[in-house]
Amino acid sequence: MSNSDWLDRTRTALWHPCTQMKQLEAMPPLPIARGEGPWLIDYDGRRYLDAVSSWWVNLFGHAEPRINAAIVDQLSRIEHVILAGCTHAPVVELSERLASLTGLGHAFYASDGASATEIALKMSFHYWRNSGQPDKTGFVSLKNGYHGETLGALSVTDVALFKDTYAPLLRNSHQAMSPDWRLAEPGESAETYALRAAADLEVWLVDHADTTAAVIVEPLVQGAAGMAMHHPAYLARLREVCDRHDVHLIADEIAVGFGRTGTMFACEQAAARVADIADFICLSKGITGGYLPLSAVLTRDEIYAAFYDDRTARGFLHSHSYTGNPLACRAALAVLDIFAQDDVIARNRTKSARFTEMLAELRGHPRVRHFRQAGMIWAFDVADAAPGFAADFHRRALDLGVFIRPIGNTVYFMPPYCIGEAEMTQLNEATLTLLDT
Repeated sequence: MSNSDWLDRTRTALWHPCTQMKQLEAMPPLPIARGEGPWLIDYDGRRYLDAVSSWWVNLFGHAEPRINAAIVDQLSRIEHVILAGCTHAPVVELSERLASLTGLGHAFYASDGASATEIALKMSFHYWRNSGQPDKTGFVSLKNGYHGETLGALSVTDVALFKDTYAPLLRNSHQAMSPDWRLAEPGESAETYALRAAADLEVWLVDHADTTAAVIVEPLVQGAAGMAMHHPAYLARLREVCDRHDVHLIADEIAVGFGRTGTMFACEQAAARVADIADFICLSKGITGGYLPLSAVLTRDEIYAAFYDDRTARGFLHSHSYTGNPLACRAALAVLDIFAQDDVIARNRTKSARFTEMLAELRGHPRVRHFRQAGMIWAFDVADAAPGFAADFHRRALDLGVFIRPIGNTVYFMPPYCIGEAEMTQLNEATLTLLDT
């Protein structure tokens, strides 16, 4: 079947995510037949460079043979089993390896990033209740932060487009000053501004710590804010602030975990281990290499211990039917194997430095503002972007064989780690062409 055949059927049968469906009349979705490495291929055979890793999830390219093989092998063993009352090798092995990598333990699984946020918020709230401090029920997040679109996650999100319609359904939370270095005063360094933002949050906690359960942040990069980046000093100082005021710190590494920022986890740029920064870490997106839905929350042993009791009501009574799915866990284990076998973090550092050099002309383009980079993420803001800029840029990029989705006036690259110099050259040249026309 051709692209047009699938487009007719999708308009009739589907309701697409994060989409005003009427706009698909003018800008139809791209029908994808298959993928190869960093490429998406439609039903008419056209190839598109997947510059956004299929919504930030794909790490090693499409149809990666080692992940394919792991899933096929698991299919011959057990495809799924209830995790309430059962266990299996993939989920145990994955939990052990995540604990070793983060310094946090007792992984709790779900299917997606928003669910991981919900779990971390509920765990923090329930911990304080079990610990005899039931008034600690509030949450603090950052201005322009994003943590998902289920009701709890949306309550700590600060993106009006997603949040305003559902405001009557949401719990109130406090949004603290963002450490986004684009907001610094002239002459103020990114580090100085980050420390000022942490100090501002502490001022609020001085009066509200007794009713605050946790602070939740996206470490180093606030994705939906337009890849807003901040200095690692913010995380280290925030840990000190949370310790002083007896408040949990939740690291939402859903988008930035698994090597995206240049270290396995973004928190590692502020301390030796995730556990030195966070009380909880939320993981998803790249955890399975972009293959299957999976998320996880890991926490400290003392938090887990507060739920360990003869009384059922003191336990963490949260679940979904596919918790800890063996196929997803095998995919995640294959991802961790690839990190080890291919020395991915070191290779990505070399690659990202080279690619940043290649983007020098783009960085100096007269329409580019606030060019920024963290690991395998590049972003910049476009000066005098007209209304509808993001959709227009996306549409025109497809004509040049690039799949890219700006956020407002922010253009970003978050490609799979398998991208090579030839593909990066195409991405760079296409972007320059789009900025000039």
